[in-house]
Amino acid sequence: MKKHIFTGAGVAIVTPMFPDGSINYDKLGELIDWQIANHTDAIVVCGTTGESACMTDQEHVDCIAFAVKRTAGRVPVIAGAGSNDTKYAEELSKEAKNLGADALLHVTPYYNKTSQRGLITHFTRIADATDLPIILYNVPSRTGVNIKPETYRILSEHQNIVAAKEASGNISQVAQVKAVCGEALEIYSGNDDQIVPILSLGGKGVISVLSNVMPKETHDICALYLEGRTAESAALQLQLLDFINHLFMDVNPIPVKEAMNLMGIDVGTCRSPLVKMEPSQIEKLAASMKAVGLPV
Repeated sequence: MKKHIFTGAGVAIVTPMFPDGSINYDKLGELIDWQIANHTDAIVVCGTTGESACMTDQEHVDCIAFAVKRTAGRVPVIAGAGSNDTKYAEELSKEAKNLGADALLHVTPYYNKTSQRGLITHFTRIADATDLPIILYNVPSRTGVNIKPETYRILSEHQNIVAAKEASGNISQVAQVKAVCGEALEIYSGNDDQIVPILSLGGKGVISVLSNVMPKETHDICALYLEGRTAESAALQLQLLDFINHLFMDVNPIPVKEAMNLMGIDVGTCRSPLVKMEPSQIEKLAASMKAVGLPV
């Protein structure tokens, strides 16, 4: 029997920064507590939204350790441990296990990329390196490589590969993946505008950027659907759709950090090369926030 990680909305949590660019751990702790108080179902630390690509090795380890300690078992902690270097990903996975993470998130190799055979080798080696359950992360818009349904099927035969975060945007592909993998692979939406469509195909929830600013509502989209209140779930998804689109009007996590700052949750700016939004973009973002009742 494979390990189930979570059902519902896991937050791809931002990493708060001080003005000098160092990590604000006190604020990260506050965010984790606020997320859990508002029914977030899992904390995903050191993912794309957490700016892991710009963290030092020590910062990456420290963030995972901090999240595990602060969460204190209240919800699962999923550690981003992906790399385009298989050996490095293996070692970081082992370290995340030692730090107490409940599961791992592993993105496809980026820049150097690889073939479908290479993906099978890469992820199998990582899955063999630890007994933690692994969520594969498919986001071809960032990495330039797509996990094909048949590749998912082969990988789903591994006991430790339990789920996929699907951010391909291709609902037809998600349907194919579910058809060929069945119960051997759980699926989470990696796009906030596709939570309900992926739940309708048997998905377990979402790993969400939206949850950073609307944790209860994102949880509720999933919970309502899974309770059979599908019309209410879909209505909430559609109500938030314009705001979700504005959260991705610039490179993630630039807009979501800006939204949090506008709400009075001081998370700082992003590390270079990500830069602050144009004033005209901020005005549009603020208007979309007001439309869904967020304080600005």
